[in-house]
Amino acid sequence: MSDLEARIDALEMRVAYQDQTIEELNQTVIAQWKQIDALRRQLGEVLDRVQEVEDNAGGSAPDRPPPHY
Repeated sequence: MSDLEARIDALEMRVAYQDQTIEELNQTVIAQWKQIDALRRQLGEVLDRVQEVEDNAGGSAPDRPPPHY
């Protein structure tokens, strides 16, 4: 029975490490999603500002050829 007990103990240790690893990975994914959400909000704000600047600039700026012409 000691061989069987040793195998069971080894399996229990594996499960414990796997549970710990899964929890760490879960926390990492949660942190990444929070960061992604924050970056999406910031990007939305930047796009809004760019659109506002474009709207305020109007079409008054003529299209000039590049300097090398």
